[in-house]
Amino acid sequence: MAVERLQKILSNAGVASRRQAEELIRAGRVRVNGEVVTTLGSRADPETDEILVDGEPVRHERYRYFLLNKPRGFLTTARDDRGRETVLDLVPVGDVQLHPVGRLDLESEGLVILTNDGHLTDLLTHPRYQVEKEYLVGVDAAVSLRDLERMVRGMEVDGERLRAVSAKPVEPPPDPELGEGAGAWLLVTLRQGRNREIRRMLAALGRRVVVLRRLRVGPLRLGALGSGAFRELTPEEVAALYRAGRAAAAAADRTEPRGRLPSRR
Repeated sequence: MAVERLQKILSNAGVASRRQAEELIRAGRVRVNGEVVTTLGSRADPETDEILVDGEPVRHERYRYFLLNKPRGFLTTARDDRGRETVLDLVPVGDVQLHPVGRLDLESEGLVILTNDGHLTDLLTHPRYQVEKEYLVGVDAAVSLRDLERMVRGMEVDGERLRAVSAKPVEPPPDPELGEGAGAWLLVTLRQGRNREIRRMLAALGRRVVVLRRLRVGPLRLGALGSGAFRELTPEEVAALYRAGRAAAAAADRTEPRGRLPSRR
């Protein structure tokens, strides 16, 4: 496609009217190939250039988004040097270079997002933004309300501060095979996403995790998707994930001291 004025590209993509697009450009809210563009009349090629407004791609059709119900035993990574099976082996979609959004450890299961959209990935996984993730957890024995309150207040484990947004007991799932060996069930919500955070907190409380299934990332829920199955996200679901990521980023901007960013984990 021919090179065009940015305001025309934004207008044709349905982002804004020509006049509104000019205001977005003047305000520094438009990036082309990673660079902020503030000069009216600037040009780009919508087929080859990466154009973002407020960090969101102008042309979502460039990107693919999938929801996978990860079974146990699959690595949540794009590749493995030892030749082990990864979540990408479960989503055969041709030449699209997908990557998982965040991680689930080998023995965990449930919702994994796969995409080639790095901007959405960053919004959903950056430790500063803290988009909520919800888990169904089967443990070997009941956890006291006092210990659940400890998880929410925060715990020092291996020199690291771990904390759940919420942790509460729930009824067992209807499928008895899912929770073989589980004596009690919890619904745990996280924002931090530390490495093996739920397992480490419960181990510190003397409990062993038997089942750990991710049910939700932001507004996106696993639903009734079967183990090992996947589906493509709808445009509405992608938009909702972007809204959740931007809201988390805005909240981080309001609370994070200037000049200080936490390290990635």
